[in-house]
Order: sequence, then structure tokens, then C-alpha cells
Amino acid sequence: MNLNVYRLESQSEFLKLWRMPSFSLPSILFPVFFYLLFGIAMGGSRAAGSTTIATYLMASYGCFGLLGTCMFGFGASLAIEREQGWLTLKRTTPMPPSSLFVAKTVMAMLFGLIILLLLVACGLLSGAVHLTADQWVRFFAISLFSVFPFSVIGLCLGFSVGGKAAPAIANLIYLPLSFASGLWFPIEMMPGFFKKLAPALPPFHLNQLLLGSFGSGDGKTLQHLLFLLVFTLLGYGLVSVLYRRSQAN
Repeated sequence: MNLNVYRLESQSEFLKLWRMPSFSLPSILFPVFFYLLFGIAMGGSRAAGSTTIATYLMASYGCFGLLGTCMFGFGASLAIEREQGWLTLKRTTPMPPSSLFVAKTVMAMLFGLIILLLLVACGLLSGAVHLTADQWVRFFAISLFSVFPFSVIGLCLGFSVGGKAAPAIANLIYLPLSFASGLWFPIEMMPGFFKKLAPALPPFHLNQLLLGSFGSGDGKTLQHLLFLLVFTLLGYGLVSVLYRRSQAN
């Protein structure tokens, strides 16, 4: 296996979207803007136990940013590339099919890391976020792990809809999914319907794992991990079916 192929494809995928302001600017700046507006402004207030709102929302908006990166970096961009024939062209080259998925995964992780570092910088500079070293390690590890279940949603979108419709459909999924999962407001503050709906949504479980790294989760770590593992495995099974179908067309 030529690792240089994966490196070059990943580099190309990242630079392509980095140089596309319609993707890179909203993906990076929206979570940071909302965090400054809602998290830092109320940074000293308590959200749950000893956790400040600034710390609580750093997890939520980090999850929000990573979801957006996967929805548009995987979903919308893949649908556009498929419609323009880029996937068909790549099938005529010696490149392994897995290089596309590896490149988009690396791209999502890099954009996610940029978002997380900006959120952390805002939290630390404001003086409202105080975490131990092991809490920081868990926060970054869980955040970057979220790329895998979130990518499933984006890939299913990318292989299911046309390129022109993909950005609009991605927004129709991304924003309601974020809201219903408790990424904008703590789920405890939301109406009963959303409290019942949220456990069926992947971002809710990842957000709870992130909050758990600060000591503010619901304590059901194993349940959240099991849900995400099953969701990811089933999702990649569906993605493989959609991918084969796209090759046959």
C-alpha cells in the first residue's frame, strides 16, 4: 500500500476546501461566533454542577462544528463531485477507492481540530474555562472520534442526492439535528418532546460523552458508546451499498 497516495489525496482534499470560502468560513466561524455570543457572554454562570456555561457550551459548539464539517465536507462536496463526474474519473486511475474516504476523514479531522482550538482559545482567554490536563485530552480525543459517526450521515447524503440539492438538504438536516440534540441549549431546558427525541440522535450521545469528560454528563458512558458504535457500523454498511449503487449507474 502506497501511503504517499493517501497523504497527497488528504492534502489535496483539505486545501481544496480550505480555499473555498463558502465552506471554510462558515464551518469554522459559525461555531466560534455562537460560542462567543452565548458561551463567553455568560461564561461565569453555572450550567450543571460546578461546570460553567462557557465550559458546557464549548463541548456543545465543538460538536456542532464537527457535525457541520462532516455534513458539508462529506455530504455536500461528495454529492457535487459525484454529479460532476469526479468519482467516475477517479475510478479510471490506479488510486484505491479507500483513498477518497481516508482523505475526507483526514480533512474533517483537520477542520475539526481548527474549530476546537479556536473554541478552546476563546474559553481560555476569557478566563471562563478551567480544565485539568486529562480533561483536555479526553475532550480532544472524543471530539475527533465524532468524525466517524458524523461522517456516516454526510456520506449517506452525498451518495443519495444530486449536487445542486445537496447544500440545501444538508442545511435542512444539520440545523434541526443540532437543535434537537441539545447542541444549542442544554437538553434539560428543552420541551419534553425533544427530551424523548434526543436519545435517538447521534450528536446527543457525542455531546453527552464530551460533557462527561468535564464531569457534567448523565453518567451513561457505556450506553452512549454502544449507540455510536452500532450507528457507525450500520451506517457504513449502508454507505457501502450506496457506493456500489453509484458505481453501477
